[in-house]
Amino acid sequence: MPTNASTDSNNAMGTTASSSSTTAFRRGGSKASTSNSTTSMDMEGLTEDEIERTPMIDKAESMIYPLEDDLESTQSNATGASGNNIASPTADALTDKNSTKAMQLLIGIGGIYAAFLYYGSLQEDVFRFKDSDGETFQFAWFLQFLEALANVVVGFIGRKLVGGVDGLPLRQFMITGASQVSSKAFTSLALAKGLSFPVATLAKSGKMAPVMAGQIIHGGATYRPREYLQVGAIIGGTLLLSLGKKKSSSSQNSFLGIFFIIASLVMDGVTGGIQKRLKADMGRLGMHPKPYDFMLYTNLSMMMVAFGVSLVLGDFIKGYKFCVANPVVLELVMKFSACSAIGQSFIFYTVAHFDPLVCSTVTTTRKIFSVLLSIFFKGHALSGQGWTGVMVAIAGILGEVQDKITGTKDKKGSKTEKK
Repeated sequence: MPTNASTDSNNAMGTTASSSSTTAFRRGGSKASTSNSTTSMDMEGLTEDEIERTPMIDKAESMIYPLEDDLESTQSNATGASGNNIASPTADALTDKNSTKAMQLLIGIGGIYAAFLYYGSLQEDVFRFKDSDGETFQFAWFLQFLEALANVVVGFIGRKLVGGVDGLPLRQFMITGASQVSSKAFTSLALAKGLSFPVATLAKSGKMAPVMAGQIIHGGATYRPREYLQVGAIIGGTLLLSLGKKKSSSSQNSFLGIFFIIASLVMDGVTGGIQKRLKADMGRLGMHPKPYDFMLYTNLSMMMVAFGVSLVLGDFIKGYKFCVANPVVLELVMKFSACSAIGQSFIFYTVAHFDPLVCSTVTTTRKIFSVLLSIFFKGHALSGQGWTGVMVAIAGILGEVQDKITGTKDKKGSKTEKK
């Protein structure tokens, strides 16, 4: 879609503006579409967790709006010597492009927020449900099977509609799918074993900790003090929150819950390494998978692994019987799975049209709102220490977002100077 928009706008300009004005516009248009194709590759998997974990791609130009200097240059070059402004078609084309981009941004952000805010609320409701006998939903692998199944269905339909790439190395998809579904299942198990949703969500926001540890140990990577402070703020804030729950709170954080959320973070680190190998394999083969290729094949692997584990553990049969006996839970689980698939589609849409930093910022800040909504509407009573933990963790999260934005701008500036 961005390529077509850029091409149409450039054609409109060609009939009325000089070659320099066309060049100025293309810096904000055609290069953006080229970068978008790279984005689709580098943002593989495209779950919320992966986008936040994936390093930002260097971008030389803005993909949201043309640069202000470009706009001024285009209009001045398109003005005749007689003083008559002959650039109105060009200005109209730029205005139409900006309006289209603004609408696309609104659709992408709105879709991600709506789908995943509801997704988080539903996930918490599933694991807090108690039947007439006081039994709770404990079947995390069964839940992951249903969630992956919904994503497979949407991925299959999307691939049929927009096309896909044949001959992909499916073995690597199987490996990354196994690690991803394990991470998600461990998060669900943490909730099932008593870890509160706010604590689990903030803890998952510190996923860069195991990634950084893995990079330091295996790759000799170095990080700035600020990056250590940001991760430390998220982890420290989460600990303060977990220890600062009032006794009247509706949920208690258990040892098993903490164990499973740590296991989930470890699997996030493993997934990051596997995805690097997958991208390297794709590069050697000269393949450029489309977004729905990743959605279909990764979730197909996740579904198969979740199905096998749930059968071995007895989750599948027990989970099915629990849902049949409690239609309320069945409805929650179906909505939860649907929100996951819909949310992933909006992530694909946003990454396809904008800089990945936009999507990363949206998915990261979404978790802050999920935590706050859970605290205010799900009966989590916090002490002063708990609120301090929330604020410290949020400060760490926002620091990461601001650091990404600043880092991206610095890289753009250095590229411009080199030119």
